[in-house]
Amino acid sequence: MAGTYDIAGLELSDDSYTVEQSLIRNKYKALDSAGNVVLRGKQKMFKLKEEFPFVDGDGNDVFSVKAGSMLDVAGNYTLTDSQTGEDLVVLDNDFSIFQDTWTVRDVDTGEALATLDSRGALYTLARHYLPFGSLIPHKYEIADPNGGHVGTLQAHFSIRDRYDVTIDDASNVPKEPIVAAAMVIDAIQNH
Repeated sequence: MAGTYDIAGLELSDDSYTVEQSLIRNKYKALDSAGNVVLRGKQKMFKLKEEFPFVDGDGNDVFSVKAGSMLDVAGNYTLTDSQTGEDLVVLDNDFSIFQDTWTVRDVDTGEALATLDSRGALYTLARHYLPFGSLIPHKYEIADPNGGHVGTLQAHFSIRDRYDVTIDDASNVPKEPIVAAAMVIDAIQNH
């Protein structure tokens, strides 16, 4: 199944990536285990619909993620392959004050391919509503459509957002959209 959602011109073959946010604005880079930049993305500013273009380590356009509607805090974001123009997956946010849940879905059928769930209600409430709650590192569990463990998205305590995306078993999930989702989730929720 995962091969169906491959992005032309991008190959993410590692099992772990470090994602770092720039100090200036919603600008991100993903590094492989050897420290090489494999992906860069940034939120386009002053757009009616949120948009995140992504390039590979050499600066070539590989995909973009665009909001389905204006100010789409709880909604969907479509990942489009820049080389083929094909919409691949939808990142769907199920907004709740108790749990941050994102689902990676097939763009045509709506079938769930993977979910990213925050670690629980107390942490989610604390992160969103306590003074300095944004300093609490976030953690998401990545699961396949049947709820089986796939990996984690774990933040580090630092001035700028920095976290690890670890894929323990990507046999049933598309890896590229999961790494992209990590960057987009952070930008949208202003972690």
